[in-house]
Amino acid sequence: MNLGLYGLGPRNRRKWLAIDLGISFAPPEIPGIDIIMPDVSFLEDEAKAGNLVGLVITHGHEDHIGALVDLWPRLGCTVYTTPFTHALAEVRRLGEPGAPKIPFHVVPTGGRTQIGPFDVEFLPVAHSIPDSHALAIRTPLGLVVHTGDWKIDPTPVVGNITDPARFSALGDEGVRAIVCDSTNAFRDGISPSETDVQQVLGELIAAAPNRVAVTTFASNVARVRSIAEAAMKNGREVVLVGRAMERVVSVAREQHMLDGLPPFRPVDAYGFLPRDKVVAILTGSQGEPRAALARIADDDHPDIALSPGDQVIFSSRTIPGNERAVNRIINALVLQGVKIITDRDGLVHVSGHPRRGELEQMYQWLRPQVAVPVHGEPLHLAEHAELARRMGAREVVRIVDGDVVRLISADPSASAEVIEELPSGRLYKDGNVLIGSDDPAVAERRRMSFAGLVSVAIAMSGKGEVVGDPMIDLSGLPRLGLGGKPLDEVVEDAVLDCLDGLPKARRRDPDAVAESVTRAVRGSVNAAWGKKPLCHVLVVTV
Repeated sequence: MNLGLYGLGPRNRRKWLAIDLGISFAPPEIPGIDIIMPDVSFLEDEAKAGNLVGLVITHGHEDHIGALVDLWPRLGCTVYTTPFTHALAEVRRLGEPGAPKIPFHVVPTGGRTQIGPFDVEFLPVAHSIPDSHALAIRTPLGLVVHTGDWKIDPTPVVGNITDPARFSALGDEGVRAIVCDSTNAFRDGISPSETDVQQVLGELIAAAPNRVAVTTFASNVARVRSIAEAAMKNGREVVLVGRAMERVVSVAREQHMLDGLPPFRPVDAYGFLPRDKVVAILTGSQGEPRAALARIADDDHPDIALSPGDQVIFSSRTIPGNERAVNRIINALVLQGVKIITDRDGLVHVSGHPRRGELEQMYQWLRPQVAVPVHGEPLHLAEHAELARRMGAREVVRIVDGDVVRLISADPSASAEVIEELPSGRLYKDGNVLIGSDDPAVAERRRMSFAGLVSVAIAMSGKGEVVGDPMIDLSGLPRLGLGGKPLDEVVEDAVLDCLDGLPKARRRDPDAVAESVTRAVRGSVNAAWGKKPLCHVLVVTV
């Protein structure tokens, strides 16, 4: 979930340039929430004051661009990006009902543009999606390089390479600071090339006797091309399965990234193709429950089914936190007799982020005075910081969300350090609305998911007498408590005993009745079950 800010000028007159506006996916312990976005309250205030000069998108991955439609209306600035990323953003926007018209300034790949006081050069880099760019941000005080997501790959199949000459020239120009990707800071050596993956996938598809299904990230156009080329060489047709895959492939064809490949077949053609003449490319590599692969594993897809002897290749790496969901799908497919191939079995995936050897190469090219590790968990950032020191960075600044780092100062004696903390936080997308992470709805859902809900409705006369029987409903509680007594009877007894014991004056106060009944119900259920449910009591005066 990426959002970075670069500021120039004194605090009361500072101009801000925003970099990326992404999402992350909510863990299971936040029930009802699928997507998390950065809280842009501070930036929204700066935009209203005329201090936000623009937003730059480095590439089209969801953790860098996914919040654009939801949060851009709060910012209202021009969005700067390059052609493929712009096309992806527009296709995504058009698929969102009521999405705003966003003003884009499209910069050519490798182009350069002035954004307020910032001179921004887009530096092509290799990554697992085409059209990825690092940024050279020049100001009157000096040059900062923001790497975005990158790796070194001289043969990426589709997309940019990370050009040693261009980055070395920046080092000769003089780089004050690098703000750099830390994702693979623990992994030694140099990442394999996308071409190496292409070769392995080609061998697997050539050797497969029956259907082959390959699941990968929809945005990995190079991987899609490699799979399609292998299919074509082996006389197989490609069927795309999943809306995200169809959307990205459509944009990639418009951008001439899939030239030379025949049109892919629609999903409804799958059932008419011989088992040894088809390769399906699927969404769902991360175990997403509504994606194509999950539905196939559950035998719930209207067009796609697999048979014993078919094989599924997971051409992806499981994102931490998704292991359980991915394993569930793998186990379901194995029970169907499907052969599973993952990165444990061969080089069917390669990361889009730099390993230690690539980080060392970048530091040799740029020779920055200051290093700020970003894009990783604290352990990754700490490892990257040690590497930066070994590679000669004079100052290394470790940061957390909200920290403001002084990178360059007109005072040559000023060090790079955290000088301020800005408001930061998270927004949850709850259905069609955005709520704060401290919204009581989230905490209440957690409690309900743990201990259920008891609803009680009581009708009382103006004199404080109970009219009829209370209505009771239990949600998420077991049927029986300790000793085998039904919990609905436990609740009913607690309600009636509580009402019988209330003084008449207190009975005439609906709020007091509700408070007393709530305490009684939760205490009685806790004694019978060991958990205190949420309790909602409605008192109606008749």
